[in-house]
Amino acid sequence: MSPSGGVILYGPPGSGKDTVTAELARLRPEFALFERLKAGPGRTAGYRLTTAHRIEELAQAGELLYRNARYEAEYAIDRGEVSALVESGRIPVLHMGQVAGASAVEAFPIHWAKVLLWCPEIVTRERCEARGDKDVDARLKAWHDTRQDLLDHAVEPWSLVIRTAQVSATQAARAIDEALSAGVPGAVRDIRELVG
Repeated sequence: MSPSGGVILYGPPGSGKDTVTAELARLRPEFALFERLKAGPGRTAGYRLTTAHRIEELAQAGELLYRNARYEAEYAIDRGEVSALVESGRIPVLHMGQVAGASAVEAFPIHWAKVLLWCPEIVTRERCEARGDKDVDARLKAWHDTRQDLLDHAVEPWSLVIRTAQVSATQAARAIDEALSAGVPGAVRDIRELVG
């Protein structure tokens, strides 16, 4: 498969977005984490740090696919960086925490495998504590927000749904690679059954 597609990983904190992305990159070096623009406090790894003013400039110029605020910071996905990855033969892997963002990114004209990663709240807590997150309560709130977001968008189509507490990151990465290669289209899933 020529790298003319991309992967959207949507899920609550602790659902395995970072771990699955690392496994995708081990599987095939074309897979590359898309580093979102970030203005504000908190984690810096995996982001391109900027200012809120710069994000607003890009928004005014029509250069953003999506922007949002969470954890007292502002985040953005810019067309230019997605284009740069695709033009260099890479397969962008985007991490999303909002269904609206996952849908907005699909406006970029490549085939997207839109993947819903899910785990129970207790797994989010355990994983966040194990990796030393200092804002576990905020991440648990985000887990509940994500659950509600899914329920509010229950008819949103997904290429793949993966319960990351039940499969290894390697298995998840292989399933995603196969779905992307096969051009698996999105389908509506039973969200109520998934999130309990």
